[in-house]
Amino acid sequence: MKILVPIKRVPDPATTIRVLPDGSGIATDNVKWVINPFCEIAIEEALRIKEKQTGEVILLSVGQTTCQEQLRTGLAMGADRAILVKSDAALDQLAIARIIAKVADDEKPDLIILGKQAIDDDSNQVGQIVAETLGWPQATFASKVEFAGDKCTVIREVDGGLETIAFKLPAVITTDLRLNEPRYASLPGIMKARKKELKEVAADSLGVDLAPKLKIKRLDAPPKRQAGRKVASVEELVQVLHTEAKAI
Repeated sequence: MKILVPIKRVPDPATTIRVLPDGSGIATDNVKWVINPFCEIAIEEALRIKEKQTGEVILLSVGQTTCQEQLRTGLAMGADRAILVKSDAALDQLAIARIIAKVADDEKPDLIILGKQAIDDDSNQVGQIVAETLGWPQATFASKVEFAGDKCTVIREVDGGLETIAFKLPAVITTDLRLNEPRYASLPGIMKARKKELKEVAADSLGVDLAPKLKIKRLDAPPKRQAGRKVASVEELVQVLHTEAKAI
C-alpha cells in the first residue's frame, strides 16, 4: 500500500507564543518548531499499516526550506521518502489542499492520512478539501482504522459517541488523538534518515492556483484572566453568582 502523509511545521506546544506589536503574526525568534502533534499520529498510523501490509510511506510538507527538519524527523521515524513543496509565501488552507491533491495525482497513493487539524490555526479544513478535490471518500477524526482487502473501516469520534464507516480505497483519513501513540525516532532511524530521498519542488511549478482566498487581518493575544477571590459562605457565593456573574 502506498500512503501519502502531509505534515505541518508548527511551534512546540510548550513554547510561549508572543504576538507581534502590529498584530501581523507571531514572534518567531527563540521558538522551537516541531511536527504538528496530529501529523505525528498520522505518520505513526501510516507506519503501522505499512508494517502489517508492506508498502511505502511518503511524507509531504509545504513551506520554506526549514521544513526539511520536520521531514527528516518523520523519515527517522520510519517513512521511506519525503517531498518538500517550497513556498516562501504564506498559503491558506485551500492552496495547501490543492498542492496535496496535485501531488496525489502524481504519486497515485492508495491512502492519504493527515492530522485532523494543526495546533497553530486549528482550522480543521485541509483533509476535507483534499477529499473533495480528488473526489475520494473521507473519514475524519479517526480513532481506529482497519483494512480488509481494498476495503477500509474507520471508527470515528462524533458528538455523543462513535461512528463506524466503511469505504473502498483510495481515500482520505484524518487522525484524532486516540488513534495511536507516536513512536520516537531511534538512533539507527536518525542515521538512516540522512540517506533517504528528500525531493524539493517549487510550488509555482505545480500549475496550482495559490492565490489566497483567506486574509488574516490581525492577531491579538488573549486577555489575561482576572485573579479569583474567596467568599466567606455559600450564601455569599450564591449572591455573587446572581448579582455579579449573572450566572444564576
